[in-house]
Amino acid sequence: MAGITLVAATPLEFRALRRQVPSARIELVGIALEKAALDFGEIVVSCGLAGALRADLPTGTVLIPRRVRRPGGGTLHCDEELVEAFATAARRIGHEPVFDPLLTSEEIVHGGARARWAGQGYAAVDMETGRIEAPRVAAVRVVLDTPQREISPEWRRPLRALLNPMNWPQALWLSREAPRAAALSASVVAAAQGIVRGMRITRP
Repeated sequence: MAGITLVAATPLEFRALRRQVPSARIELVGIALEKAALDFGEIVVSCGLAGALRADLPTGTVLIPRRVRRPGGGTLHCDEELVEAFATAARRIGHEPVFDPLLTSEEIVHGGARARWAGQGYAAVDMETGRIEAPRVAAVRVVLDTPQREISPEWRRPLRALLNPMNWPQALWLSREAPRAAALSASVVAAAQGIVRGMRITRP
């Protein structure tokens, strides 16, 4: 995917992308972009996991938002050409994407906050996409946790979360479902390679 930078927050998401799109430029940026480079280039795709804010979006739902709420309250409008390319790719591998808005949060959204954000029209939440500054941005995210199956806010720091025995049942579930969700996000990106090659990578 020449001319496009794929960004992943965690090593799990990074490895999923590296397996399926080995020739791409992939940046491991850390949760909330805490390890991000200064310049990703003109076209950036945020890939990986998200938390559903609505109860009708189960684990495994593919999200390709048209807009993203930034942590400061502004709006990131995703690149329409990229959105359509990834939507076509998702359908090719058997998944109908959700285009509803994504929230980028400062922290893991938990409890009643999910319902409040859902009531404002947001489908899901991540901690990276709305922090990206680039001329053309898109996101390919797959739902992991949901209102029916929440994860502890302690998973912001996974090693610390594992020290708490209360989180061990969640760890077992995450060890099964998180790799599947990360692989699905990477699969959508991989399926879009042929479509993206025909796009204008650099605008005049």
